[in-house]
Amino acid sequence: MDITNDQWTLVSPIIDSALPPKKVSGRQRFDSRSILNGIIWICRTGAPWKDLPDKYPPYQTCHRRFQEWVEANVWEKILVKLAVDLKKRGKIDLAECFIDGSFAKAHQHSAGAASGTDEAIGKSRGGSSTKIHLAVDSGGLPVYFEISGGQINDIVHAQSLVSAAPKSCSVTADKGYDSDNFRAFIKANGSIANIPRKENSKTGNGHMDWCLYKYRHLVENAFLRIKRYRGIATRYDKLARNYASNVALAFVIMWLPMHF
Repeated sequence: MDITNDQWTLVSPIIDSALPPKKVSGRQRFDSRSILNGIIWICRTGAPWKDLPDKYPPYQTCHRRFQEWVEANVWEKILVKLAVDLKKRGKIDLAECFIDGSFAKAHQHSAGAASGTDEAIGKSRGGSSTKIHLAVDSGGLPVYFEISGGQINDIVHAQSLVSAAPKSCSVTADKGYDSDNFRAFIKANGSIANIPRKENSKTGNGHMDWCLYKYRHLVENAFLRIKRYRGIATRYDKLARNYASNVALAFVIMWLPMHF
């Protein structure tokens, strides 16, 4: 799936602004649109860079430009631009916030980063994995995400998700987020906590809006959509920043159709 003309017109200003200065002499620079399409192909297939089809620029060029855009936080800037634009046009509903976490199995090729740190890869029941922590709006569009090692409990990233996501009337999550401290944090943030208590709780769930809770599938649907990309469903990237950038790119592709 390549970027359409309208989509490219929308994102190209940010992408082109991140390009390094053009050298006076040397090889002719490949256009950014064809490179972006090559990067999307890698993310969608999960294939090694060397397997990039000939219809795209050389894989070395695409990989080098990908690293430059990662350094410049291009995908994150595009997400902010798209969100601001949709908010101005009244196409984004921030009344509710739904949060959850999802595992991505880490391929053996993702191990052994030269940094010497865990690079957001941890051991869980299914082996080595990375966890994506996500907040979506009332329409199921991603508004903020973080990644961690797969062994990290969802509640660890709960407060940072709510803090970074746009303010909403309520925050809905499953029992994995059952914490009085987290409920107090949500209340202090000006929202209502719609989180069920565990079965052994003596307090009960009289506070729950079960009708709203049924819409928690929106955040699960967002995970399903980005995991259509093999490079997301299975992590091949050694560096956490590269994997996070691929996740952000997948979310950008989710947002783009909303503008047309």
